[in-house]
Amino acid sequence: MFTANPTLMLVATFLPVLGALVLLLVPKDQRRTFEIGSLLLMIASLLLSLPFWFGYDRSSDAVQWFMAVDWIPALGVKFAVGMDGISLLLWLLTTFIGPIAVACSFKSIEERHKEYYIWLLVLQTAMLGVFITQDMFLFYLFWEVMLVPMYFLIGIWGGPQKLYAAIKLFLYTLAGSVLMLVAILAIYFLQHKATGSYNFSLASFQQMAPIIAQQSKTYQHLMALAFFVGFAIKVPMFPFHTWLPDAHVQAPTAGSVILAAILLKMGTYGFVRFLLPILPTATKELMPWFIALALIGIIYGALVAMIQKDMKKLVAYSSVSHLGLCMLGLFALNPYGIKGGLFQMINHGISTSGLFLAVGIVYERRHTRMIADFGGLSKTMPVYATIFMIMTMSSIGLPLLNGFIGEGVILMGSFQAFPWAAVVATLGIILGAAYMLWMFQRVMFGPITAVNEKMDDLSLREILYFAPLVAAAFWIGLYPKPIMDVMDAPVRKLVTQVNPDFFIAESLAAKQAEAAKLGMQGMAAPAHHEAAPAGHEAAAEGHAAHEAPAHETAAHGGGH
Repeated sequence: MFTANPTLMLVATFLPVLGALVLLLVPKDQRRTFEIGSLLLMIASLLLSLPFWFGYDRSSDAVQWFMAVDWIPALGVKFAVGMDGISLLLWLLTTFIGPIAVACSFKSIEERHKEYYIWLLVLQTAMLGVFITQDMFLFYLFWEVMLVPMYFLIGIWGGPQKLYAAIKLFLYTLAGSVLMLVAILAIYFLQHKATGSYNFSLASFQQMAPIIAQQSKTYQHLMALAFFVGFAIKVPMFPFHTWLPDAHVQAPTAGSVILAAILLKMGTYGFVRFLLPILPTATKELMPWFIALALIGIIYGALVAMIQKDMKKLVAYSSVSHLGLCMLGLFALNPYGIKGGLFQMINHGISTSGLFLAVGIVYERRHTRMIADFGGLSKTMPVYATIFMIMTMSSIGLPLLNGFIGEGVILMGSFQAFPWAAVVATLGIILGAAYMLWMFQRVMFGPITAVNEKMDDLSLREILYFAPLVAAAFWIGLYPKPIMDVMDAPVRKLVTQVNPDFFIAESLAAKQAEAAKLGMQGMAAPAHHEAAPAGHEAAAEGHAAHEAPAHETAAHGGGH
């Protein structure tokens, strides 16, 4: 078994794109070579990432496996990589989803296989790079590179409106990226003004927080809003979400899986890694607006999902609602909320990937995604119906499955920070259960048509790429502790950076509770001691009562 180290991390990250360079040399008509070659590259990247799960020091909040090499010294740019618990979980989720995305493409992709699998491999490396980079310049580079293969995957292999969806995705994300770049450069030059050196290091940007806090409110708010819009478009949060349904509906199945599982998480990751620790003061001042948008997204996404006739569009709008819940947890700025938000990001990647795969299965067989075109599929496709049910229950947060833990912890954190918001979020969760179960009932039960009777159940290949998602849903639902342990230390560090008052208040509350407990014990002790003298007095009175008649008798006797 390999030992986790920076070199292995780079190999696991860049192996897909290196494999893509080799596949460039293969003739176009070798379809099977591209399919099997891409699958093996993704599996190899996954296997190389496993030592990092076992080798991660869960007690440390520091960046581990850190490596930095001068890249553009004149600009202060370094090729700096490393991971903490937060980036490790998302990096592992990316390597986990990669083989599934390739395996589900074997049947659905009918043309230009060479280009398709090469773009898929390039996209994988770009996504992995986003999560390991410790340099702002390098982060921005990976962030932008990732957009190119996604544009082509939707624009070439998508549905009838693929060009519209691809251009919309590109323009939205590019607009957000430009705003993010403006914020990065503003802090970069402010850092030079304060320290006399140019540096794109993520750690140095986070250390700038006190200096940024001394700038004018307008400056801080503009920087925070630039980061916010850049990341909110990627999440996407209301009202920046309109590109997502089009992109999901038009994308090939693998594109939807990657989009839901990984790309959307880059937006939430951006909030955790950049906005919160670099601009904590502005974040807290703008927090009511951010929370309001998260809550609107939760309810709006759920309500719009309820009226959808297209299965894929329904799942797409469910993502708007679910990611709004993740953002609510992050904006709680306490350990429960942030851990719940991060945990639910992982859960959403698993459950929503499964749902998009399930929609892709019936689309391959019927070439329609309309809910009204189905019904009674559980009679002819029992294995498919069972897996679809598990993924549906995972998405709505049924106990014993992964979604339950994440939603519960988010509600705990948000209730600590703002109880009213937790109540609104609970309504969104109830609506989520309603639209998912209604879709499942209409597709799986009721009368079956002659066309649907001919549909085949899952093949062995399809069962194999569903199996890891089902296993992960049950494992996380039954035993979430390992994942919680990985994120515990970095989350506490983040809360210390952005909301240090929380731990002060928590410590004060603990001391007050301890003092109250000691006070109760102190009050109980005197009461116990006072009971004894009272007893003695009663005994003395009793004794005196017995003695009194004797004296009186003696007195009377003397009288006689």
